[in-house]
Amino acid sequence: MTFNEANTVRDFVRDVVESIDVQFVPGSKLPRTTDSVLLEAQVKAALIRLNPEIEAEPSRADEVLHRLRAILLSARQGSLLASNEEFAAWLNGDRSMPFGLGGAHTTVRLVDFDNPEPSANQWMVSTEVTFTSGRIERRFDLVMWCNGLPLVVGEAKSPVRPAYSWVDAAAQVHDDYEKNVPQFFVPNVLSFATEGKDFRYGSVGMPVGMWGPWREEANASAPVPVGLAAVKEAVQGVLSSGTILDFLRFFTVFATDNKHRKIKVIARFQQFQGTNLIVERVLLGRIKKGLIWHFQGSGKSLLMVFTAQKLRAMARLTNPTVLIVVDRIDLDTQITGTFTAADVPNLVTTDSRAELQRLLRDGTRKVIITTIHKFAEAPGVLDDRHNIIAMVDEAHRTQEGDLGRKMREALPNAFLFGLTGTPINKRDRNTFWAFGSDEDEGGYLSRYTYQDSIRDGATLPLHFEPRLSEITVDQEGIDDAFAELAARYDLSEAEQTALSQKAASLETLIKSQDRIHKVAADIAEHFQAKIAPNGFKAQVVVYDKAACVAYKDALDAHLGTDVSAIVMSMDARDPQDWKDRFALDKDAEAKLLGRFNDASDPLQIIIVTAKLLTGFDAPILQAQYLDKPLRDHTLLQAITRTNRTYAEKGKTHGLVIDYLGIFDDVAQALLFDDKSVQRVITNIAELRNQLPAAVAAALAFFPGVDRTVGGYEGLIQAQAALADDAAKDAFALAYSILGQLWEALSPDPVLSDHETDYRWLTDVYESVKPTDLTGRLVWHSLGAKTLDLINEHVTVEVPRTDLDTIVLDAQVIEDLASGKEREGTVEELERQITARIAKHINNPKFVELGKRLNDLRDKYSHGQQASLDFLKELFALARDTVAAEKEVAEVPREERGKAALTELFESLKDPDTPVMVERVVNDVDQVVRSVRFEGWQNTSEGDRLVQQALRKTLYVKYKIRDNDIYERALGYIREYY
Repeated sequence: MTFNEANTVRDFVRDVVESIDVQFVPGSKLPRTTDSVLLEAQVKAALIRLNPEIEAEPSRADEVLHRLRAILLSARQGSLLASNEEFAAWLNGDRSMPFGLGGAHTTVRLVDFDNPEPSANQWMVSTEVTFTSGRIERRFDLVMWCNGLPLVVGEAKSPVRPAYSWVDAAAQVHDDYEKNVPQFFVPNVLSFATEGKDFRYGSVGMPVGMWGPWREEANASAPVPVGLAAVKEAVQGVLSSGTILDFLRFFTVFATDNKHRKIKVIARFQQFQGTNLIVERVLLGRIKKGLIWHFQGSGKSLLMVFTAQKLRAMARLTNPTVLIVVDRIDLDTQITGTFTAADVPNLVTTDSRAELQRLLRDGTRKVIITTIHKFAEAPGVLDDRHNIIAMVDEAHRTQEGDLGRKMREALPNAFLFGLTGTPINKRDRNTFWAFGSDEDEGGYLSRYTYQDSIRDGATLPLHFEPRLSEITVDQEGIDDAFAELAARYDLSEAEQTALSQKAASLETLIKSQDRIHKVAADIAEHFQAKIAPNGFKAQVVVYDKAACVAYKDALDAHLGTDVSAIVMSMDARDPQDWKDRFALDKDAEAKLLGRFNDASDPLQIIIVTAKLLTGFDAPILQAQYLDKPLRDHTLLQAITRTNRTYAEKGKTHGLVIDYLGIFDDVAQALLFDDKSVQRVITNIAELRNQLPAAVAAALAFFPGVDRTVGGYEGLIQAQAALADDAAKDAFALAYSILGQLWEALSPDPVLSDHETDYRWLTDVYESVKPTDLTGRLVWHSLGAKTLDLINEHVTVEVPRTDLDTIVLDAQVIEDLASGKEREGTVEELERQITARIAKHINNPKFVELGKRLNDLRDKYSHGQQASLDFLKELFALARDTVAAEKEVAEVPREERGKAALTELFESLKDPDTPVMVERVVNDVDQVVRSVRFEGWQNTSEGDRLVQQALRKTLYVKYKIRDNDIYERALGYIREYY
């Protein structure tokens, strides 16, 4: 028995689809000629069955068919996508004909959406469907028909021929069928491709690289399906009659991309399932919240579009209001752009707090996009309807504060769904309380993780390339210079302490002039060598706005002024020079970002510090040069700017060039313990019980004080109650406890009962809190001079390029989550820590300014090293050599080379492979010394002689024929001889 495309995959899909409601009719038996797209008899029957006006006068069906044929023909002369969009409007009942009384227009229905039963429409599946257009003939493996309309086309390949995959099948649809016989795809809802191992689906015009898989919600105890079992699961999910009509009606948008081209977007499975989970929860009405975590770049904005469309179409919700809430203007702009591009009907955006209040008071039944800040002045309840559904973007940021509580007070009966692109960990207890339901596993209604998005191709893997700069601080020089500065300006001990504390910061080290110049030079070299030649662009993320300007000037010296631009917000405190050079209004910024997204524009690098770290989607952006210490959600949101797919350029990964060693923070931020999160959620109830006592304890310091008195009279009364420092300190402690409780509980409505007292206590606390005048004044006077003297005594080595790239893909994250380690990593970690400690073992006290800076430098350097420890197994033997080199800096270069070679060959020893390490190393050392000459590394002849000598020694004499060992040994020789 043979296995081929027809009797395995094609017939398998046919048999899974065929049912009592889906009839199988071979292509050769269909009631059509090969040049017909539609099964016109069935279309006509559906028109008569579904439209009373046509049933009354059946000839009207011919008028509709005439209109449909015209749309089919238009694809041959014009755009398939435009024809597909127009036909979709007819399919969805958005077109009418003058069939009513007096020629009134009535809606024409081609499909019955009202009856959920599959039998409400006539479904068929066919194999080997031939279509001819002039001299062109094509044969489709599978076609699914609804009421005579070919809504689905499928292409199958053999599962036993390794040369073929679903990619070949999808390419046949996209590159051949759609271009050569476009008429057949005018009614198309989706197409699919499979070779019996994987299943992918896409829409008209969608590049093959964007075709998505289909996966059902995994059962933790069930094995993951593979092969035909996985294909069966996908076919049952995608090709059911209900799913196809759902895709047609709710999960397809015709949008405009950033190049003003019309595109068709069809939902990925996580968007489809996430939307349906939200809609189902709203329709049931029992649970009024839910938390959705879909990883950055996997399509949260479109999920909200699809959800809004479906909610608005649900008759049971009686014309609901759908509220999209964001926490930043740039996200407002991005999401509004997504909804507008998708041509979502009944969409309104709010320009002011007053407008939002008016829309809600008036019971506006539309899709409203707003920022959370517009709820700040909401005067209590604005709309108490139950058919308001709020989807809150970046919920971990938006809801942890009073603004979230204000929103809940304004919409007391609304459904609240929080969406986030980053994992919520146990520090985000407010977010879990605000949106997570106890009935949802792990606290999430829907979860689509980093591993899922990489596996499915929704986003790309992230590669981390550590390029860590070593900072050396001249401790003694700084001490002397600082002592001279203190003496010259007659600084008191308190002023010296304040000045040193302000100067001894991580900011000072990161922003030192020498370091910025050297890192900028490295960025320019790396970008020109590795990023620009492939047609991609880059983002440089720096410490603050001053660093943006410094990096711009430094990069201009290497790349010219047209290659880079700064995107940052400006305020009144910024120097006028910055405003003149870099200020951008909204339109100018949009134009600049349009240039950045244009592959032909010379603008290739954008420099940022806060803007464009969230909500910025630029597929052409591959590299992010990260020189700012970020953590948790902000870090994940920043680095995932690079993980967007870009099939046109063959983009395979996003690249983060790490100048500060943040990899550990990334990996840790992706891992979290669901159980500990649940414990924290449970503890919220206990905190509620503690709140009244905490408020009473803070108020107890003000017996007899009338808190209704405002102005300076009321403040004097309150301050008089705190007569001495002891009372102020005790009050500060009580207020601190209350403040922590308040933050932990927000946005719980229980806070509303105590808000007036808490605001009063906060004002009093701020009025008696000590102010650091000494520190501010002395820094204003001498801060610049202090930074200058530090810069003079800080030197930076060129960023290291000997560190391996770390690939953060799905497998690595799973290894991290399961705690997998390879043998020897503990010893390696111990060795590296020992080497670091040894460098500082003779350091004396750390109290003076120079010693404080060295302590900071030590911590900074160890932070870099820790990022390399996190994936210990990926670090080659060269890393140990670099660490050993620092310990024995006084050893001659050749001896260090022998030590490195000794460690290399020691690693080869095992019971089955005896290696006489000392003899091998001595022979290699001797033969290399005999052939090398001064400057041999820079000549092809010298390199050839050394390679030849090494090859003879290893390959011939000692029979060591491992090419990896040879290459590593050659690397050490090039470095040390």
